[in-house]
Amino acid sequence: MSVAPLAVEVICVFCLAAYLLHKYGNIRRQHVLVTLASLVAWYFSMIIIFILPLDVSTTFYKICLGSIQPPVTPAAILSPPTNATPHANQSYTDAPSSVNATVNDDQSLVRRGALFDTPTCQVPWSYVQEHVLPNMWHVVYWTSQILTWLILPFMQSYATSGDFTIQGKIKTALIENAIYYGSYLLIFGALLIYVAARPDLQIDGPRLKMIGITASNTWGLFLLVLLLGYGLVEVPRKCWTSSNREQLLAYTRFQVAKLSTDKSDAEESLEDVLEEVSKASEAIRYNHPHRKYMDTVLRKVPEDMQARLNRGMDDYEDYPDGHSASIPSEKDLVALHRKTIRAVTSQHRTQIQWDILMERAFGLEDIGESEKCADRRFRSTFPQHYTGILKHICTPTVEWYWKCLVRPWVLKVLTVILAVFSFVVIWSEVTFFNKKPVLSLFAIFINVAAKNYDYFYIELASCLTITYLCVCVYFTVFRIRIFNYYYIAPYHQTDSNSLLFSGILLCRLTPPLCLNFLGMIHLDKHVTGNEDQEIETAYTSIMGHMDVISFLSDGFYIYYPILVIVVALGTFFSVGNRCLGLLGFQQFIGDDDMTSDLIEEGKEMIKREKRKRQRVEDGEARRKSWRDRYGTTKDRASSLQNRDASDSDSAKYSRVKDKDDSAQVELLKDSEPLDYDDSLAENEEFDRAKYTRSQAGRSSRQTTGSRWTGGRGYGSQAPPKGLFDDV
Repeated sequence: MSVAPLAVEVICVFCLAAYLLHKYGNIRRQHVLVTLASLVAWYFSMIIIFILPLDVSTTFYKICLGSIQPPVTPAAILSPPTNATPHANQSYTDAPSSVNATVNDDQSLVRRGALFDTPTCQVPWSYVQEHVLPNMWHVVYWTSQILTWLILPFMQSYATSGDFTIQGKIKTALIENAIYYGSYLLIFGALLIYVAARPDLQIDGPRLKMIGITASNTWGLFLLVLLLGYGLVEVPRKCWTSSNREQLLAYTRFQVAKLSTDKSDAEESLEDVLEEVSKASEAIRYNHPHRKYMDTVLRKVPEDMQARLNRGMDDYEDYPDGHSASIPSEKDLVALHRKTIRAVTSQHRTQIQWDILMERAFGLEDIGESEKCADRRFRSTFPQHYTGILKHICTPTVEWYWKCLVRPWVLKVLTVILAVFSFVVIWSEVTFFNKKPVLSLFAIFINVAAKNYDYFYIELASCLTITYLCVCVYFTVFRIRIFNYYYIAPYHQTDSNSLLFSGILLCRLTPPLCLNFLGMIHLDKHVTGNEDQEIETAYTSIMGHMDVISFLSDGFYIYYPILVIVVALGTFFSVGNRCLGLLGFQQFIGDDDMTSDLIEEGKEMIKREKRKRQRVEDGEARRKSWRDRYGTTKDRASSLQNRDASDSDSAKYSRVKDKDDSAQVELLKDSEPLDYDDSLAENEEFDRAKYTRSQAGRSSRQTTGSRWTGGRGYGSQAPPKGLFDDV
């Protein structure tokens, strides 16, 4: 018995959750509470996936002990030596002392002699004391349920609330979450009425807890089957599409054309909101009581757009006791604050999605061009600069072989594997309730491994299966249109709202998904109907059973998962996409005229975006060349100031300076020189000529002392008096 595997998994899962949160979230900019809540939600959801296989292997070990040992008195049970430590290769005919307690309490164990033929049982390599897993499941399950139903939805609404006070934000968050709380309370109330109406049942604490767990699992299972049926088909299809460059490029162009509409709407909405913010900021001066609220709204505006807004700092204004109708009230500022948050979030989301699609489109076009190269060297329009050891590994030749030759075949092989996996999941979902004969493929595979004491295979197969189920479910969540408000983007581009939403779904869908998996491998007797099985997983003992609600335990939880095959068939034949296309929604259908038009439109948009980025890169290259050749702006300004100082020393004895003219000339000399412009780089001789003319103009001004060229040499006239008096 060793806790090392459990400790290693706990640490590794925590590191994985922290790495993913760092990759997708922006820890420096988002609130520390958002980071902490998202980390706990992600960590506890992932730990269920990786710790449940250990629970499964331990359960099979207990079943093996029960199949070879009849119920006896405690004195008849022999314990192994206290100084002996069981290993994976060690066998015992008698149960360990930690198992004896369970035998004494239950007084009987299940007989499964058909499963275990040998009279000895090998101890799993990851076996731990019996109280460890139940205590862990208590903490993990109830913490994740409190997060998903109370804390995370409240934090999500609190963060997007437009109120300026804590009380106002709390009130708004409670009102917005009424629909979530209402759906849960509706199910809980219906189940409570059903239990109260039965004369043979009494409502007590354990039954109330079971009703709460049942309501949560019912809500999760109802959504889980729909999402799983879609993902089981779309995940392999997505992998197959990725192996076909032309098909993936066509789909990317289609997505670009669709997203351009959302992007334009988001930018227009943000422009309208910024105009309202500017007017409100102009109306509310710095001495107004509501100015602190206005400053809060201005801080939500992106930094590159704040320069366009009126800060209300121009002049003092005396406000009367009665507020004017043109001055926004606190309620108006709350609504404006909320609109600003939503507009900025929507614009940021569409911009990130736009950049991701453009990078994918550029990469696919580069692959198409590189496939035609005879020298087998990958050529990228916007090359990625690797550093360190990757610089020597990711060479153009290696990149060509991977992207143009190896990667498509790897994806095709992976597609076949995922398709087989999806078929096994669908078959097991449809047949897991049949116990004689056992038709669930997962149950057959796991039982064969348990018969051979291959606990490592049991844990590996269980972990891969649960992980694949989670991938299919969460792929659907961020794919379907109704959840398009949320997104997951790498490189620290995911906003706080999307991080909290992903944590809510992870905590809400993972427990019913794991219960569904235990039913597929026949370790939940109340789902499979196997009353001969008396030993179950520690996870099931914490979740309990739905015996108090018979129509759910005997009907809904058994037969509702069969609906997954209906959803999978509808997804395979694109029934939903075709129905939405008939209703006017833009969907990717290969033989549709609207799809072809959107693909061509997206192609033109990608070309324009590529030319735009190429011009930006060319401009950056010219600026770098200019800096390398002539120095930076600060260096040029310093040299000009030194030259002007020497010219002033030589000219101060040759003419008499007027007081006002002297101040104006000094201000003109102290002004920062013009920075390099892209148009100047088109003709380098023009730069030298301009520098010569500026020297000549300066010499002319020093000689006459009465003419002013206006800074650019276009005409000459006397400067107006007092021009810089207000500076």
